[in-house]
Amino acid sequence: MKKIVAFLLLIIAASGQAQTTGMFSKQPIINLENFDKQRVYWGYFLGFNSYDFKFDYKTPPPVDVAVQTNIGFNVGLVGDLRLHEYFNLRFEPGLYFNQRNLTFPGFAKEYDALREIKSTYIHFPLLLKISSMRTGNIRPYLLAGVGTALNLSSNAESKEDNSNGKFRMIKWTNFYELGIGIDLYFEYFKFSPSIRGVFSFDNELVPDNDPNSQWTSNIQAMQTRGVFINFTFH
Repeated sequence: MKKIVAFLLLIIAASGQAQTTGMFSKQPIINLENFDKQRVYWGYFLGFNSYDFKFDYKTPPPVDVAVQTNIGFNVGLVGDLRLHEYFNLRFEPGLYFNQRNLTFPGFAKEYDALREIKSTYIHFPLLLKISSMRTGNIRPYLLAGVGTALNLSSNAESKEDNSNGKFRMIKWTNFYELGIGIDLYFEYFKFSPSIRGVFSFDNELVPDNDPNSQWTSNIQAMQTRGVFINFTFH
């Protein structure tokens, strides 16, 4: 994730270097001067994600469930509604692919301890974008909002559980999202890199059929946390 953040900063720096005369000069050439005055406009995004889990336990365990995170990929659409000069309402449905590996303590065999959680989410966030004043061809902004997500890989309806090697999660989860970004105005398009934190409200774990399950019996709640880096084009 540190490499991705560094890459994001590098993209912004490269964009600025490429447009030194038009973006950062004392008298920049203003690109897309009236773009933000549109009532509604559309776009798309590509990006990366890293999902994690936050565990709450019924009784403190000697060893926590270990979570190995991986870098995933996301793609989606953006619909933007102008509410005010500095406020926009955004709908950003997207498809998010990721895998998390859980290692449960207390097992001698890796087959029993390791669970590979491959997730395909469809996110439906509704966000408020709060923008600063535009300076030349640059405009920083904040994002905050709520949403829901459908986990296509949840296995929620499966009758098999961890005793059969199958980890189960609920299908739908609700979350809130916070982020920062920057609008960069080029001659023919607007480029908006951003970084967001996503936090689930819900317990996403479907307990095993056995109430004394060694995998799930001591887990009070399991909630997703995530970091998204999106590159948006309008």
